[in-house]
Amino acid sequence: MATVWHQWLRKSIQSSSTLRTVHTLKVDHSQPILKSPPLISLDLPDVWTSNVMDFDPPSIGECSNERRARVIDGKLMAEKIRAGIAGEVIRMKESIGKVPGLAVILVGHRRDSQTYVRNKRKACVEAGIKFAMAKLPDSCTKDEVCEALSSFNGNPSVHGILVQLPLPDVISLTLCGLSLTLLVFHNRARTTPAKGGRDSGKARRRRKQPASLRRLWVTSENEQNSRSEFAGGSLEHLDEEKILNLVSLEKDVDGFHPLNMGNLAMRGREPLFIPCTPKGCIELLVRSGVDIMGKNAVRHHATVSTVHALTSNPEQITREADIVVTAAGVPNLVRGTWLKPGAVVIDVGTCPVEDPNSEDGYRLMGDVCYEEAVMVASAITPVPGGVGPMTIAMLLVNTLSSAKRAFNFH
Repeated sequence: MATVWHQWLRKSIQSSSTLRTVHTLKVDHSQPILKSPPLISLDLPDVWTSNVMDFDPPSIGECSNERRARVIDGKLMAEKIRAGIAGEVIRMKESIGKVPGLAVILVGHRRDSQTYVRNKRKACVEAGIKFAMAKLPDSCTKDEVCEALSSFNGNPSVHGILVQLPLPDVISLTLCGLSLTLLVFHNRARTTPAKGGRDSGKARRRRKQPASLRRLWVTSENEQNSRSEFAGGSLEHLDEEKILNLVSLEKDVDGFHPLNMGNLAMRGREPLFIPCTPKGCIELLVRSGVDIMGKNAVRHHATVSTVHALTSNPEQITREADIVVTAAGVPNLVRGTWLKPGAVVIDVGTCPVEDPNSEDGYRLMGDVCYEEAVMVASAITPVPGGVGPMTIAMLLVNTLSSAKRAFNFH
């Protein structure tokens, strides 16, 4: 991975017009794919010596009102990175006749997951990376998911495998000799109150019950829901942990394999792949000229504070942070009063909220109340257009790295 983090684009393509006929991304030979240092070097403070020439000021959109935060344009930064990847893919194809390949396993019909996969497919096509997908229904079994995984693990043209999360909350139940598929809907959040502006007492009671005590719902062919009480039998559900553990270590471009996670956590170790979202967050900060060392924030020589659902004083802790990275999945959780004046905000949250006026029927909102935060923070990522595009760019970086390793291509 260290070689990827220091990889500079080589000036191997003579004609830019040729590139435009193959890809929609314009290759910029003057920029490195990534600007973040390798993990091993993080023990050497001199790696983090500031140099304004290493940053991308044009990638941050400044607001006309000086009181408002700068907008960290993740979409523009990601385009630059993907352009660099496209150049490397062309160089690989011309040199050895091979290109990287990414495979995605999509289970179910979540609209937001389908949108994310569609964006990944588009990014792959633009960069010249081969894309394959196994699409499975909500009612699929763990064995069917594992079979698709096994097929991609053994396919030499596939260098990266991604299981689109979350997997649906599906339980395959064998009861009294009958085979049933149960779709569990108790995790669905209400986006609008019931008639009269208030939830019914029945709905409130159901949400207060522990998940294990809630009723399971069976979806029939005519889409009418009928109840089925669990009275015994054998249960099998889509266990994300077990499924992710089956992804080949050498193709784990999401960085979720236990060995990759373990090496990431251990000082001085280097994982094959770093998870795309946190990797993208660091790249956003580095390219935006944000000094991380010594700040109250996330890793990279920063003082780390973690706020979670059981933290008793999240507002107070967050107000002390110089850099806030939020990934709670709760729309507008972080208000302007939670932020320290001048803080840098990286909003990882992507919460699909129903919107009948949207083409997809929903829109994405972040964890941070954007309208309030821009009046307090010094810089902030929008949702969408911030962390999301950079996460996809990091996925392509990891896939390219995997292909280079597989082909021994430098």
